[in-house]
This record gives sequence, C-alpha cells and structure tokens, in this order.
Amino acid sequence: MKSNDKLAIHELLNKAAYGYDSRNVDMLADCFAEGALMSMRITDGDLIGPFEGQNEIMKLMTGAMEGQMDTRLHNISNIFFEKEADEAATVLSSLTLTAVENGSIRLLTTGIYRDEVVKVGGSWKISKRHLDLELPF
Repeated sequence: MKSNDKLAIHELLNKAAYGYDSRNVDMLADCFAEGALMSMRITDGDLIGPFEGQNEIMKLMTGAMEGQMDTRLHNISNIFFEKEADEAATVLSSLTLTAVENGSIRLLTTGIYRDEVVKVGGSWKISKRHLDLELPF
C-alpha cells in the first residue's frame, strides 16, 4: 500500500471523529461506504448491532447526538494497519473520548476501533467498523 493511501486512511478516521464531534452529519456519513456495517461492544457485554448500511449507521449516530448535552471529542491515536492491499485495509486505532460540560472536562471512556476500509471511486471509505469500549458512558 502506498504511503499516500495510508495518509488518506488516517485522515478518513480523523474526519469521521471530527464529523461526529462537530455534528456535521454530511461529513460523517461521507466517511462510510453505502453498504457499511457497524457494531460495538461495551466491556464484556452483548454485541450491539450490527447496523447495516449508511442510513442505519447514521440513525445510530444522530440518535446518540440528540441525547448529548456536552461537547464530545473523539481522540483517535495509535493507528496501525493490520492488513494492507491496494484497494482495502484493516486498521486498528485507539479511542479516548472526553466531554466538556459546565466548564469542566471529563474522560468518558476509551476503546479500540477495528475498521475495514475500501477504496470507492478513488476515495477511502469505512466498510465495516467495530468498536470495543472499555466503560459505558
């Protein structure tokens, strides 16, 4: 995989985080392939999802946004490529989720994203995302 593709994938993961944090639904939706899948697990709990397709994933995201009165910041770090090909990759990254509310900041949770990304029409998109969260928030 070329370094410019790796850089584009890094940007994709950060763009998805920023899109959520800024509540830019169009930006966030653009990060996912049309037929994407998303699931999550909190601690050792039951699997949540999968949510199938860009529309269902966005319903999940916007529904979560509606209940949040704080300002969220998804910090994505420790990004590395588990599998690489010219048009697809599996990428692992760490999440540190913080919130600001009423003049104070707090750590909400940490977790690990496992993303499968694919090149669609020259742009990288998330085709499958699983998030393991350490703590419920």
